[in-house]
Amino acid sequence: MIDDTGLSTISTPLGRLIIASRNGLIYRISFDEATAPEIVSPALAPAAAQLHDYFAGTLITFDLPLEDGGTPFQKAVWQMVKAIPYGKTKTYGEIASELGIKNGARAVGLAVGANPLLIAIPCHRVLGSQNRLTGYAAGIERKKWLLMHEAGHLPFVLKG
Repeated sequence: MIDDTGLSTISTPLGRLIIASRNGLIYRISFDEATAPEIVSPALAPAAAQLHDYFAGTLITFDLPLEDGGTPFQKAVWQMVKAIPYGKTKTYGEIASELGIKNGARAVGLAVGANPLLIAIPCHRVLGSQNRLTGYAAGIERKKWLLMHEAGHLPFVLKG
């Protein structure tokens, strides 16, 4: 049997990002406060390249083999979060409403907070009520940076 587990660390403008896989599926993308050189396993080279392209502003949609972990409710929330387009946002309440859960913003917030695949499942695109910048496992400053990064790389046409 071939061991296709992988662990990689890449440098980003927001610090070191860890990518972990097993059985050919990525199960973790998270920020790490330690400083270490970039190390990319061959199994995760395509994922590392996509993440580098995202941070360079040249990739807006990921095509990564993600592990389908979590509870059924978390999976439902994460699917909705994955569907939020690049440069757009939704609130926890909007997601709860779309899932048919009255007063479910807090439950959605807990599911979003349990997301193990930062960036690939773009939980930074989920805001609090009245579009307030709230909560992010990797820190609110990173969330703010990611939202501004995406807004700065949206295609547009100047009129005039």
